[in-house]
Amino acid sequence: MNIVLRHIVTAVLFSFLVSIVIIGITLIVFPLDNFALLFNRKIADIPYVFVISLIPITAGLIIGISTGSYWRQRLHRIDRQLDELVKGQKLTTDDESYKELQAIQMRINQVQEKFRVQAEQSQRMVTERANEREKSLQEVVVQERNRLARELHDSVSQQLFAASMMMSAINEEGSSDEQTRKRQLGMVENMIHQSQLEMRALLLHLRPVALKGQSLQEGVEELLLELRQKVPMKIEWKVEQFQVEKGVEDQLFRILQESVSNTLRHAKATTLDAMLIERDDSVILRIVDNGIGFNVERVRASSYGIQNMSERANEIGGTCKIISLPNEGTRVEVKIPRVKKEDESDD
Repeated sequence: MNIVLRHIVTAVLFSFLVSIVIIGITLIVFPLDNFALLFNRKIADIPYVFVISLIPITAGLIIGISTGSYWRQRLHRIDRQLDELVKGQKLTTDDESYKELQAIQMRINQVQEKFRVQAEQSQRMVTERANEREKSLQEVVVQERNRLARELHDSVSQQLFAASMMMSAINEEGSSDEQTRKRQLGMVENMIHQSQLEMRALLLHLRPVALKGQSLQEGVEELLLELRQKVPMKIEWKVEQFQVEKGVEDQLFRILQESVSNTLRHAKATTLDAMLIERDDSVILRIVDNGIGFNVERVRASSYGIQNMSERANEIGGTCKIISLPNEGTRVEVKIPRVKKEDESDD
């Protein structure tokens, strides 16, 4: 039962009970000799007994609708602000102030401020860690080499070996069936094509962990321009200019690398759209492809790449939302609260 209906029922019942009490007291003080008069007496051609029943019902409906609407409007305002708080958006304020909700409004503002401070601390910590990583770059290089060696062995090496074995079988078999040979050669071609995409995806991870003197925007555009030249895929992007902490730049760049790598290796997509913008004091990174998609809930637990992107977004106080459906493509959206530096002023 919604709040308006609940107020209507309560008001009608209360008005009806009050009317019964008043009528009862009136009949006790001024008793009737014949109760049939209640039905015989009419007001505007309506029996008196129905009039005294209709008045409390009408009053209850008016009072219930008024009070229910009043409180639904205020609760809706709280719900809207909580939704904005969860999504990391700037809280909207109404010109009209409700005294009944001032304490709740104060608590919501305190929660938002706490989230902002936590995001600021997280971004500061990530920046400090990024600076520390630069000092221990050799260790990172060794770890990346080991990881790439495993990836090469598990994917590219096995695919090339399978293609080689199939080519040997085709040559030894010497089948005269032209249709069979074309099908087998097509399978070999697909294996080699997939190996090329795997290699290009792995090469993305050979880029520096940090942006090495580049801004985030410069790194994103350089990466996507290089992919456009090397990958048979339509790649478009929109990048706006703004400044964020160094640690935030590094994490967003690595999330982009991971997302593009997943697209090249698994999506079988023909288009890739990337967007890096700032809206409502938030930085938004969005990557969309038109690939084969996947079941997000089923893959999330076992996918290192998805977990890695979510962890990187959480480290800088943001969120990573992945939407994908089989045969309908994949959309990765990362939203990070932008903490202004001390030398920046509000517009």
